[in-house]
Amino acid sequence: MHNLFRSRPSLQAGKALELKHLRSAVTAADCGSFRAAAELLSSQQSSISRRIGEIEHHLGIALFERYSGGVRPTRAGCDVLRLARTILEEFDALIATARSIQNSETGRLSVGFCTALSPGSLQASLLEFKQAVPQIEVVTVERSRTRLAAALRNGVLDVLIVTGNLPLLDNKAISLWSERVLVALPHDHNLAARDIVYWTDLRGETVLLSHDDAGNEFEDLLISKLVSPEDRPKIERHDVSRGMIKSLISMNTGISLVLESEMGINYSGLVYRELRDDAGPSRFEFSAYWRADNENPALTAFLKFLSQRYPSPPVGR
Repeated sequence: MHNLFRSRPSLQAGKALELKHLRSAVTAADCGSFRAAAELLSSQQSSISRRIGEIEHHLGIALFERYSGGVRPTRAGCDVLRLARTILEEFDALIATARSIQNSETGRLSVGFCTALSPGSLQASLLEFKQAVPQIEVVTVERSRTRLAAALRNGVLDVLIVTGNLPLLDNKAISLWSERVLVALPHDHNLAARDIVYWTDLRGETVLLSHDDAGNEFEDLLISKLVSPEDRPKIERHDVSRGMIKSLISMNTGISLVLESEMGINYSGLVYRELRDDAGPSRFEFSAYWRADNENPALTAFLKFLSQRYPSPPVGR
């Protein structure tokens, strides 16, 4: 077990730490292991471990607890990683804005999302589009719904792919695909032994939701399925990423609701089960939103591709 406080923070920490250190730490938290983070960042596991060790040395705290199944953030690490994530988001936004100003964007498409970019419909769509139109640079940005809406409104992003309604002035939308709602459980949870879990089985549980994903939609769906307050589980909202939510689940502090695309992201100690009621599985609809006045040719090509892959009428302006 690591001590939470190792030494006094180095006065040179600000100079010694770089964005690659922060990105390594945040990715490790999301993946739950240094090995998975190294694969995602196309790096060596030893490099990820070294960078995180350097952060811990300079800040004087342990960011992670190491255990046989991977790593999970310490309490102090959660605070540091939350700020690190904000720094990375702001830096990525700065780069995207600079590129937008530098060129006409005719060969670049910025796609925003707030769900898992895993082996599901979102990733498949982006890969197929990239293969069909390789000359267009596709940049993906993951943010909270509020930040995505602001980025679309300000012209930093060309299109958003999100669940539910996103009321914005002067925007258009098309419906795309739907995904089943699952419950994420610790592997030794009593509900993990079942192939299917019913909404009524969640009574007495603690459901952990992140502010950075479709938390509001999940909560609204839960309330619609369990009308009586005494039948509902306790809901805890955390200002952390989905990766940290999964880390909390692995520590047996609660369960969570996820979409089926997140099954493609392996996380040690977790299992996923379909949530149903008498009407069958619950599903979330995904839609694409863009500004009506966006004349980016890359956006036009992408919308044509989406309309062919997911033929459906417009769902709003």
